Amino acid sequence: MALGDSVGLALLTVLDSLRPDERLAFVLHDVFAVPFAEIGTILGKSADATKMLASRGRRRIQVAQQPASAGRPQREVVQAFLAAARDGQFEQLLQVLHPEVKFTVHTPNGTFVTLGATEVATRARVAGGAARGHAVTVNGRPGVISWSEDGTSLSLLAFTVTDGHITEITAVVDPAKLALMDLPDPV
Repeated sequence: MALGDSVGLALLTVLDSLRPDERLAFVLHDVFAVPFAEIGTILGKSADATKMLASRGRRRIQVAQQPASAGRPQREVVQAFLAAARDGQFEQLLQVLHPEVKFTVHTPNGTFVTLGATEVATRARVAGGAARGHAVTVNGRPGVISWSEDGTSLSLLAFTVTDGHITEITAVVDPAKLALMDLPDPV
């Protein structure tokens, strides 16, 4: 699946989860090999503080890229989430969501983020009808795609599951972004 210039949705999701200073330090150093002293000047921090920011960013990316450990398989956790959202079962939603889950939605009007299991469960329960779709794999992660009756992609959801709980959900409902992606045909 491609997004824009072949930047994966998973990478964007993980980078989006970093604090701005961590993201800047990580990308400038690890991707563009900018020395920590120069990055520190940009951020108004010491080279050591900048090195720590990049290190924290790197660790968070590594954790996000690890597959789910023992316990329920990732797809099973996502299916439980979708069923609970469809049925409006708040308690079941809370059982599969990590307490600090992050829900990022890319819309035509911008990107919106919801944090915390209670807030995400509330939104998921209200939008339960949108939980219908076809299971797909998004950059190695479980996902769901839905189409309109005319075959136009309506939404793409990608889930990060760690230790049997959903830690991150990314939703793309922006038609322009969906058009840039290599998505399967309607089922």
